[in-house]
Amino acid sequence: MSKFLIAGLGNIGDEYDNTRHNIGFKVLDALAKEHDLKFTNDRLAVVTELKFKGRILVLIKPSTYMNLSGKAINYWLQAEKISKENLLVITDDIALPFGTLRMKGKGSDGGHNGLKNIQETLNSVEYARLRFGVGSEFSKGKQVDYVLGKWTAEEEKALEPRIKLATDMIKGFATIGLQLTMTNFNNK
Repeated sequence: MSKFLIAGLGNIGDEYDNTRHNIGFKVLDALAKEHDLKFTNDRLAVVTELKFKGRILVLIKPSTYMNLSGKAINYWLQAEKISKENLLVITDDIALPFGTLRMKGKGSDGGHNGLKNIQETLNSVEYARLRFGVGSEFSKGKQVDYVLGKWTAEEEKALEPRIKLATDMIKGFATIGLQLTMTNFNNK
């Protein structure tokens, strides 16, 4: 049975709940809820396992804070004996308009501290990521406040169908593969 590590990035703690930076957590929460799964505290992350169409998806939300996400991801790749080719990281992206979803097989960190740490820890940019656009509606010097800020009421309403699409993309990654998922979903 093929195994996949699906890592949703975010920060632990109530003060970060429902912030733009925590969209990775929010997407995994939605996927877990859809399949009636509960996360449990484990080493460096909260974890649950989804069995889907003959695959095992190990879902993790690192408890290391965003800037040390690589430590948790590296640990779980090794603990579960999962290859980097079967790793998918879900992250926020200010370079994409709100709600835009882009899956890529590799790439730079784009100034994202979580991706930067993963890249340094794995010593590679060759891992799949699902970038969730959070927009860039902030003034100069206010980027941190923006990504750590809460969603507006308007954004909250628009998030649900985009999060559902993100969960479909995760399942696609594990079943039909990276290339077909990119082809089928990247422009939706």
